[in-house]
Parts: sequence; C-alpha cells; structure tokens
Amino acid sequence: MCAAGRRWGRRQRAVLWAVLLAAWEAAWGQLRYSVPEEMPKGSFVGDVANDLGLQLPEIRDRGARIVSEGRTQYFSLHGKTGHLVTAERIDREQLCRLVERCVLRCELIVEGQMQVYGIEVEITDINDNAPSFREAEAELRMSEMTAAPGSRFPLPDAHDPDSGRNSLQSYELSGDEHFSLAVQAGPGGDQRPELVLAKALDREEAAFHELVLRASDGGDPARTGTARIRVTVVDVNDNAPVFSQAEYTVRVPEDVPVGSVLVTVTATDADEGLNGLVKYSLKKITENPADFPSGLDTGAITLLQSLDFEEGRLLRTGDVNDNAPEISDRDSGANGAVRCSLEKDVPFRLEKSFDDYYRVVTARELDREQVSEYKVTVRAADGGSPALQSSAVLALRVLDVNDNAPVFAEERYSARLAENNAAGALVLRVLATDADAGQNARVRYRLREGRVRGAPLSSYVSVQAETGALYALRSLDYEQVRELQLWVVAEDGGAPALSGNASVRLLIADENDNAPRVLYPPAGAGSGGAWSGVELAPRGSEAGALVAKVVAVDADAGQNAWLSYELAKATEPGLFRVGLHSGEVRTARSPLARDAARHSLVVVVKDHGRPALSATATLSVLLADSVAELLAELGGAAEAAAPGEPAGGLTRWLVLAVAAVSCLFLAFLLLLLALRLRRWRRRQLLPPAAAAALRGVPVSHFVGIDGVRAFLHSYSHDVSLTADSRKSHLRFSRDSCCDTLPARPLPDEPKPLLGDEDSAAARPSDPSAPSDLRFSMIMHVGQEMSWHSSILSSLSRM
Repeated sequence: MCAAGRRWGRRQRAVLWAVLLAAWEAAWGQLRYSVPEEMPKGSFVGDVANDLGLQLPEIRDRGARIVSEGRTQYFSLHGKTGHLVTAERIDREQLCRLVERCVLRCELIVEGQMQVYGIEVEITDINDNAPSFREAEAELRMSEMTAAPGSRFPLPDAHDPDSGRNSLQSYELSGDEHFSLAVQAGPGGDQRPELVLAKALDREEAAFHELVLRASDGGDPARTGTARIRVTVVDVNDNAPVFSQAEYTVRVPEDVPVGSVLVTVTATDADEGLNGLVKYSLKKITENPADFPSGLDTGAITLLQSLDFEEGRLLRTGDVNDNAPEISDRDSGANGAVRCSLEKDVPFRLEKSFDDYYRVVTARELDREQVSEYKVTVRAADGGSPALQSSAVLALRVLDVNDNAPVFAEERYSARLAENNAAGALVLRVLATDADAGQNARVRYRLREGRVRGAPLSSYVSVQAETGALYALRSLDYEQVRELQLWVVAEDGGAPALSGNASVRLLIADENDNAPRVLYPPAGAGSGGAWSGVELAPRGSEAGALVAKVVAVDADAGQNAWLSYELAKATEPGLFRVGLHSGEVRTARSPLARDAARHSLVVVVKDHGRPALSATATLSVLLADSVAELLAELGGAAEAAAPGEPAGGLTRWLVLAVAAVSCLFLAFLLLLLALRLRRWRRRQLLPPAAAAALRGVPVSHFVGIDGVRAFLHSYSHDVSLTADSRKSHLRFSRDSCCDTLPARPLPDEPKPLLGDEDSAAARPSDPSAPSDLRFSMIMHVGQEMSWHSSILSSLSRM
C-alpha cells in the first residue's frame, strides 16, 4: 500500500508540473511570425492583439509598446488595429549575413498589466541579389606543349548573399571546343568551378581563347552574373626554321669583286619571340668557308677574297651576327684576342653569346617618350701592343607602347555663348595631346553623359570626335538654362585605351529678348476709355503726394533688366510726375479747381538693353474731395460706359444703404425716447430714496447709447462699390471702422476724403508694392452716425 501511494503521489506531481508548464508557456510563450525582407515601412507582420487575446482598449490605454534589442527598432505596434508592423525596411543580407536562419526578437510590454510577451519574427529571403564575381575578368596562361588534355585550372568563383534556392546554384561555360567546365563540391557544400582542357592547344592556330563563365541562382526569375576568362597560349619552340628553297645554286665568275653579295637566303619560323628569331650560319664544305661570310639576320652571303677557278672554290651558305658588329682579326695569339665594349651612359650592355659573338641587351628600362632612338658605338680592340681597334655604330629605335594617357591643355575650360544662338554654333575647342606615338597617340573626344532639365546632355551639345570642337545643338534660352557643366573625355587608340578628362563650363550670356512686363496696373486697365481700376487722389493733395505705383519686371538679367519709368501721356500735363526708377506716380503740384476730375496717365517702362524694349501702363486717376463729388464722377463714368441705361448700380446701392441706416436710426431714436419717458415716469412715481438708489446704476445696464454704439461698430464692414461689375471697381480700405472715423467737420473746415492727416501719415506705405488709395464706402454714413451718436449721448445724459 505504501509503495502504491508513493507511485500515485509521483503521478500527481508529474501531472501538476505539466499543467504548470503549459500555463507558463501560455502566459510567457513566444509569438512567431514570418515576413519577407525588403518590405516597405508599415507592412503587416502579425495580429498581436488577436493572437494574445488582448482587447484594443487595453493596448491603447495600458501603455503597450514594442521593445527590440539594439538601437534600431525594426517593428512597431499599430495602436488602432493592434497589428505588428515594420518600422524600417529590413535587409536580410545586412542583418544576417553569416546566419542561415534570420530571426529578429522583440518584446511586447503591456505596462498596465505588468506583462511581457516575447515575439520572434523570421525574415525570409527574396531573390534580390544576383551572383557576382570578385573579378569581372580573369586571365590564364597555358603552354601549348606542357598543357595536356584533361588538365584542370581553377576558375574564379561567384558569391550570392541570398540563401536557399535564391543563392548560387550552377555555373555555365561558353567558349570553344578546347575547354569544358567541371564543378567540384567543397567541404562546406560550396561549388568550385574548374576549367578542363579538352583539346590540345596550338599557339600557331589560336594565340588567345575568350571564354565566358556564367553563374546562376535558383530564383524565379533566375539572376545571373558573368566573368570573362581570357586564355593566353604560351609559345614553345616547336617549329624549326624553313628555308624558302631547299637548295640555292649560284654561278659566279671568278673575277667578281671582293665584297659582292653572291646570294641572299631566307628562312621563316612559325614561333614567336626568341623562338621565331632566325639566325644564319655557314657549315664547312670547302677548306676556307671564311671566304663567304653571311649576315646573321639578312642571310646575305658576301665574297671576302678573290675567287680562283683553278683552285675549285665552291659557294656555301653562312650566318651573320646582327646584334653586334663582327670584327675579324687575322692575327694569332694575344694579337688576335678581341675585346668588345660599348660607350658609357647608354642603357645597353654587351653579352658574349658564343666565341667572338656578342649581343646587345638592355641594361635598364627604356622610355620612348624621353629618348626614341639611340646610336650606340661598339668598339673592338685586340690584345697587341700597341692595341689596334675598330668601331661600328648601331642605330636602335625604341618601339612605343601605350603607357601615356591623353592630357588636356587645360584642366578646366570655360566659354560664353549668347542666348538664342543658332543650332550648330561653335562654342569652343578642347585640345588633348598624347606623348605616345602612332595609333597609341591618336586622340578621340566624347562627352560624358549627363542630364539638363530632365533631357540628355547630348541633346544640348556635342563634341567632334577628331577635332575636339564643341557645338551647341539647340538654341539656348538664358531664362531657362543659365549655364552648362559638362565633362569631355579624351581617349587614345591604344589597347587597352587610356583616357583623360577635362571639365567645361558653358555660360549662357543674356540678350535683351524680353520686354518689361507690367504687374500693376493689371493688363487692360483704362483701355478703351473704360475705368477698370481707379486711383483716387484728394484735390487738397500737396505736391509730391503719392497717387499710385507702376510695378514692372523684366525676365532678362543685368542691364537688360534695369527698368526706368517715364510719363508719356497725361490728360493734364504738369499735374503728375513718375519716379524714374521707382515707378511712383506723384503729384507734381497741388491740384487746382480748374483741373479735370478724371485723368488718364500713360506710363512707359523701358529696359536698358540694346536695343531697348518697352511696355506701357495706363492709369485712371480720380480727383475728389467729397462723397457727392465722387458719386457724381462714378455715376458719370457709369453713364458713359452704358448710355441710355438708368442710374448705375453704385448710386442705387448707396442710396439704399443710406435709407436703411436712416430708418434704423429713427427706429432706435423712437425706442430710446420711449425708454427715457418710461424712466422719467418711474422717477416721478418712485420716492426720492429709490431714485437716489438708482443713481449709481450704469447707463449701460439700460438699453441706451452702448447698444447703438455696438450697432454702429458691427455695421462698419468692408464693402466694394462697383459702378459696373464687368468694367469698373473702386477699392476701399479694410481698416475703416466707425471707431476710427473722424468727427463731422465744422462748416468752415474742408471735408477730408481719406481720413484725417494724422491717421494718413501714420499708415505706412510699401514702396515695393502698388500704391492703392482706397476710399471708405461708409465715410458719409459714418459721419451721419457720428452725429446720431452725439445726439443719443446727449439724450442719455438727460
């Protein structure tokens, strides 16, 4: 029984631990999601609220947030939806370069519940990288004799930062029949390409083999990378010299002069370099072959001694030393010992090759650009006493290699081109020189491609390949393009070609091709006799008072955009003047009573170009000192604009406004009189003590003058008077209000048109903007109301 009880107790404890572990995993378990890399910011990762059973109010109100390891936060919690979204664009290859499975971890902290939930997000790979080779070009050297078929040569391998099927999967080789591709598997599962020689090489058949190695991944679609393989076949001496004839027969008379060339033999060798260099020598057939020496390089057999037919001398072929002069000494012993030497300070030295044969070799590196030709003197001296010597001169020409890039005469070029040029106009010439010779020094020019205002640079300018002349392909406009920055590349004809660069700055010079444009007054103002935009001036203005301002601009630059203003035409000459540079229209003198009320001014705006361009602006100016005079003039203008019609809308609306204000004033006046009578009646009915108690009550507690003032203040608003909505308008100040209206003037004082002088002087004027003399529509009405207000004030003090 005891043993069974113990076993049952152990089972209960195991079940309890399993339940506790499941509850722990449920409470503290990990959320796992998967998302592809390179997703844009804000992309959906997982529904955290739904997966954890959280309500959206809990997430919003209890301070839920996402915390990630490190400084960069790759995920965030969307508070409205409870979704886990990406906070940054994630690059798997950057984060997990050496890890096969890329997992980012973060925690969801719910501060209100004091709970932490772990989240794992696996970043899956997409095929966003192509296989690439570390070197785009590789060169292999193979000997044509020692490289046997089946030989293997390692090739450069490719790298793909993607993983799985998106990583590197296969290699392909394209070329010729001499080579094939083999891929070996490395210890880590990587692939190592090898080049297999399938057929023996023959340099005389093909000295170079061009192959293309292509690496592909397993993505859909697949991405590829290529590398060029250049196989150079190294020559070996596998070909013997071959004479042009197997036998040379020469018939020579015995009296032929000494030194005559008897015959020239030629032989060729299919090898290259030293293996293809042919030298000639004589084999001994007669007793004295020295009678017929031959040149080592030329194969020319010359006669050294006279021939004697009776002695039966025959002709033989022989070799001649072409690297050093051959000096023959008939002496013997020490007198016949020959020593050869070169002059000092030359980059050459002598090497003894065989017996008395020498060859000239380079002692240091040669530079053709410094010295292109050498004349080397070879001296030969014997060992006699006194020593005898002779000399020969070798002319050596240094061949050129492409070791110098073209150099421009100037690093930076600049030129000016007037706008509106003809297409194909010559801008300038660039010049580059190359210190090399022949094809290596042949320079060609081209433009480095760029863009101007969204169009290719080559659509604006071009360069002549041979001469370096730069031409403008289109007519340029200074107002659109003010300068062009471009690069000219000079490339020589070597293999590989070398190049140099020079910058060119093309400045577009402005021409006076834009007339001034008038901004104010607007186009059409005052044209045809219609007043569209009336400038107001009081008749009491002093000399120099600002009436209006003509504003104009010019799209050109420099002096082509300098503007001057002058008054070309005026209804009353001498009344107005225009500032030469400011365009301000001011009174030249005080207006007189005999001056007309309406004036038309024509202002000419000129620039300082050659030739000068101009524009005109027409201003309509109205002189008026009172509302009646103003209305009369505007009414006359309306009747002139539309003859035969009733009074203009301006007069009609103003009359209605005055009538409405008068009616309202009478209504308030009657109401106020009724209230005063009622107050007086109560004062008669109330005892003196009660009357004394009401004396301290403010008047504003009753319906009194404060209500009228509030009405007057609210009634003052911005209004535009229009004589004809299609043609004429009159602007009034937005600052006018009953609180700022002047009091009614005394009969002997002139009526101000635009307010008192203090308020007009305190109002600042902007010299850069048009001067708008604006008239308040409610001037007259406000004055009437101010009289009404004074009457009401006197009544309220009753």
